[in-house]
Amino acid sequence: MHESKNNPVIAVDGGGTTCRIAYVDDVRRLIVEVGPANVASDYDGAVARLGGGLAELAAGLNVKLESLRSVPAYFGLAGVTGDRIARRVAADLPLDKVLVEDDRHPALAGAHGTADGAIAHCGTGSFQALQWQGDRRFSGGWGPVLADRASAQWVGRRALAITLDAWDGLVAETSLTEALMKEFDGTGGIVAFAATAKPHEFGQVARRVTAAAATGDERAVSLMHESAGLLLRALETMGWTPAMPLCLTGGIGPHYKPYLPARARDVVTDPKGAPVEGAISLARTFQAEQPA
Repeated sequence: MHESKNNPVIAVDGGGTTCRIAYVDDVRRLIVEVGPANVASDYDGAVARLGGGLAELAAGLNVKLESLRSVPAYFGLAGVTGDRIARRVAADLPLDKVLVEDDRHPALAGAHGTADGAIAHCGTGSFQALQWQGDRRFSGGWGPVLADRASAQWVGRRALAITLDAWDGLVAETSLTEALMKEFDGTGGIVAFAATAKPHEFGQVARRVTAAAATGDERAVSLMHESAGLLLRALETMGWTPAMPLCLTGGIGPHYKPYLPARARDVVTDPKGAPVEGAISLARTFQAEQPA
């Protein structure tokens, strides 16, 4: 492989559920997928999966992993909460030219490119981001214990809490709360599940909420409105206005559109590209910054 001639980069979009690792040069493009890559909640597992993905990438290119060592590489990873963990990840990867950031950056770059706009990303976790006249701002992304409001895990957890409230008579029962009570075999099953459930397992419960809301279920609709309101409040605090296009990304993110007020709903637009495309563009920027 002739790296200098082929103009290669490695780009990684590592989320809490799926990680995509891309190799792109002037003639080839290969993307492999591995499991979750959250370096805050499972550092060793995430780094192991990243290493395995790089090895799979090398095999797909029919080269040895060592031959990729000098390729400029950009990693946007869930759980990168500061410079210390970013430096640790970079040191533990079998690569020499590495930039590690959190996964909010490739999501924003993928959604809007270099144009002005905002995103509300709600997958297993959640965050908000916007860029306006060259300024980038981010909010959230601090994990399920302290943040991730309106994420799929947050909605799933809230739905189960509301189901217990319905059992206690604090709110009216609906088809959603009755279905969840039956699915988890009563209050004991809900409590036992919640005691050990991982964020993605709570996220599975959120699918029941979006489906129930689509049928008009009162508890589900209320929860979707609550979550959409949290997103909009964060965006407006960051400086978002209806002059900025808004992308709703992640597994549950697009489901919030009907529950936003008109000023936000009317400017919701599809992302220009996926986060991995944003990672590739950021990898190209990082490559251009490398000394000749």
